[in-house]
Amino acid sequence: MNRSNNKQKEPLTDTQLLMGITIGIFFVMYIAAMIFLRGGFLHSQQLFDLLNDNASLIIVSCGLTIVMIGGGIDISVGAVTSLVVMSCVLYLNKGGSVLVSILLALSIGLAFGAVHGFLVSYLEIQPFIVTLAGMFFARGMTTILSIDPQKVSHEGFKSLQDIKIEIDWLGYTAKNGNHIPARMELGVVVALLCVAVVFIILRYTRTGRGFYAMGGNQTSSLMLGINVKRTRFSSYLLSGLLSGISGYVFMMHTGAGNATNAAGMEMNAIASSIIGGTLLTGGVGNVIGTLFGTLTLTTIKKIVVSSGLNDPWWQSITTGGMLCFFILLQSIVLRRREKSKKSA
Repeated sequence: MNRSNNKQKEPLTDTQLLMGITIGIFFVMYIAAMIFLRGGFLHSQQLFDLLNDNASLIIVSCGLTIVMIGGGIDISVGAVTSLVVMSCVLYLNKGGSVLVSILLALSIGLAFGAVHGFLVSYLEIQPFIVTLAGMFFARGMTTILSIDPQKVSHEGFKSLQDIKIEIDWLGYTAKNGNHIPARMELGVVVALLCVAVVFIILRYTRTGRGFYAMGGNQTSSLMLGINVKRTRFSSYLLSGLLSGISGYVFMMHTGAGNATNAAGMEMNAIASSIIGGTLLTGGVGNVIGTLFGTLTLTTIKKIVVSSGLNDPWWQSITTGGMLCFFILLQSIVLRRREKSKKSA
């Protein structure tokens, strides 16, 4: 008898199921936009522009996913990103080196992550309060550094910023007959690498399994021998590090710093994680789902603008509606799944 025929197919986990729903909705939405709205959606550059414009958001959302899987929250990521941008712009304009500016960005992110992680994990202060204080502190420090917009004038950084990856066969022919290749910024490569690294950490490392266990049930985690305090500290440290990377990628995209940079990024990152299948209660989530959650969130905004609704409040309304829809969908799917498990 063939042993493989006797093996029953393992059911999808909650994480895989919610991720699959998000990916399916994204492709249905994008294909519908190609059919009914046409325009830029027919060109591959539109998809690359989604990645180019939101590479920093993808990176920050990866950090939020880690923290939320562990049952926490970090609302300081947008402010930390803004502080990193302004600090690096001013440093480069004073003649600093590109390498040291990268280290500066990582150091700022790690410093915030370490402080947040220590206060939440070892002093057991509520993460919302801790990261709210971190958000105000980072915003205040950004304003102290400069209240006026600052543009990067460093030639070495400009050379780095000008690097574009051209994919000729994915390009399109313009109305004047010229062939325009698809262009992807260096920040997108960094973002996709961050997604890959976080995926490996969550899927294949003991620390990643600790995040899921801690978010699912902290008491059970302690019984399994997981060092909950150290694991929680690691989640905030990783979130801070990714915020530092996000800040530098943001600067590479805009080439400038402003006190209002990345305003609202933390809310978009939380929304991207939730749409991607990460539960606020913890224990469920996948960074691949977060990537598609970010793309879904930004695609619906593009669809709203392409439909002629250019007023900014329409984007806020559709974002709120989509978020409510995904939260309701998650609740229905998981409740039915739980009932089927009990009946089985």
